[in-house]
Amino acid sequence: QLSEDVERGSENPTDERGGEMEVHEDASSVILPDGELGTTTPSLRFSKTCLKNVFSVILLFMYLLLMAVAVFLVYQTISDFREKLKHPVMSVTYKEVSLYDAPGIAFYPGKARLLSCKHHYYDHIPPLINPGQPGDIECTTQRINYTDPFTNQTMKYALVVQGPRDVKKKELVFLQFHLNETDQDFSAIDYLLFSSFQEFVNSPEKPKFMKDCESSYSSWKFSGGFRTWVKMSLVKTKEEDGSETVEFKQETSVVNYIDQRTKPRSDQLFFVVFEWKDPFIQTVQDIITANPWNMIALLCGIFLALFKAADFAKLSVKWMIKIRKRHLKRSHQVMNHIS
Repeated sequence: QLSEDVERGSENPTDERGGEMEVHEDASSVILPDGELGTTTPSLRFSKTCLKNVFSVILLFMYLLLMAVAVFLVYQTISDFREKLKHPVMSVTYKEVSLYDAPGIAFYPGKARLLSCKHHYYDHIPPLINPGQPGDIECTTQRINYTDPFTNQTMKYALVVQGPRDVKKKELVFLQFHLNETDQDFSAIDYLLFSSFQEFVNSPEKPKFMKDCESSYSSWKFSGGFRTWVKMSLVKTKEEDGSETVEFKQETSVVNYIDQRTKPRSDQLFFVVFEWKDPFIQTVQDIITANPWNMIALLCGIFLALFKAADFAKLSVKWMIKIRKRHLKRSHQVMNHIS
């Protein structure tokens, strides 16, 4: 029987091979369980891929939104910088001093005559002993004639007096003038203030110095028959070209003088007091609040954020393409396996 079987097998070798092929085909056509194909099911893998794609699209839209905001910030920063360059801000600082540079007080008395001039301290002015009579002149004074800077024809006479210096001791200068007669209904004496009496003394051309002062500073008046208090404050202004101008602000109070002389008089008496208001020198200057370095730093930060966001968006797109290719490859492998 064995020999007959061998002979039968040698006569039909193709039948056995066909049977084996059929067995293999049957085995390949069997679908394996889910656990034998992989750790996750195809539907779960597809949902994760979809979520990743949606998340990448959201990130891409966020990048576009951030880019729009960054472009707006760049435009707004440049606009604000240009606006601040056109409109500088006034800066006011105060410097406290114990001694001022003695100012110059230029009087234009006309026909009036200086009777007395004294420096007093601690706001104490003793009562007048002989009002209307010549007294002590303890102030540093100089007399000068110069041509009017506005007409260049008429001559002007000025009496220049050194002002107070010591602000802590409340130094003041008290002056008394006398006018015997006047052809006007109102009697008053003009005066102006300039920053430094010492500059006037050291000036080689005093008439020119006074002409410049009259052109630059404002003039005021004080009336006869009153006692006038003048409280000064100093303001320094720094110009754009680096130069510095000085001007005075003053507060004036007027008190009626009661003439107690025995005989009625037709003459006029003038009393005026000059003192410092406070020990602070006010400095005014225009400053530009726009700082170019701040703007450059802000722009660099914005552009750096843009580049980082662009790099992130590029990586996101590459990641999306990679995920898509991987998904297609796995789908193709599953289909091949099934087929």
